[in-house]
Amino acid sequence: MNKIKTVLVLCAGLGKRLRPLTDNIPKPLLKIKDTTLIENTLDLIKYLKVENIILNTFYLKEKLKHFISLKYKNSNIKIIDDGPNILDTGGGIYNMMKYSREQDFITLNPDTFWSKENVEEIKNMENFYLKNKLKNILLVVNKKKSFDINLKGDFNLSQNLLSKGENNEYIYTGCQIINRVMFDKIEKKIFSMNEIWNLSLKSNMLSGFESKEKFNHITNLEVYKNFLKKN
Repeated sequence: MNKIKTVLVLCAGLGKRLRPLTDNIPKPLLKIKDTTLIENTLDLIKYLKVENIILNTFYLKEKLKHFISLKYKNSNIKIIDDGPNILDTGGGIYNMMKYSREQDFITLNPDTFWSKENVEEIKNMENFYLKNKLKNILLVVNKKKSFDINLKGDFNLSQNLLSKGENNEYIYTGCQIINRVMFDKIEKKIFSMNEIWNLSLKSNMLSGFESKEKFNHITNLEVYKNFLKKN
């Protein structure tokens, strides 16, 4: 079974909900203890043993580029600019795909503070994805495991299929595996991943994989400060 060789890391966001901290610092460079959010994500990728890393930038991009160039001098990280306009989550992922010949990608959001326990889960999700010849699967977690108790659920999960209802119990963690074919019908540059997911939901074909670990998402300034106090 082939292993997925490329991971896409979304680092272009404005970090509005963490202002004033993000007035001069891009969100991926915010620290938890002695490590930044982007280092935490890159550490996860190291344990996943994925060969290639593509990272996108937009807001305060020179600061992020400078940090990466100093901290990861001899790395295989390719940094891609969104361009003159932020491309949103879907547009950012689609743009990064253009710099690779691979068909399947892991995508990661550094807004989540990942743990080593997530490594085995993501590997298991990758095996499930490849074994079942899927085109898109999301790592989701029951909202009861969320550090941010105010986060609402995004989906429901049953037998590895995602759906939406009035009471959604599962939150998207910020990790998915996706094939580039999912973007074939998209003709615009700026769009949310929700547009891709919603198309799959209509056909009852959006897959999910459950994380059993605690979900630490740095949602806003209050959550960030509370997370620092407990860590």
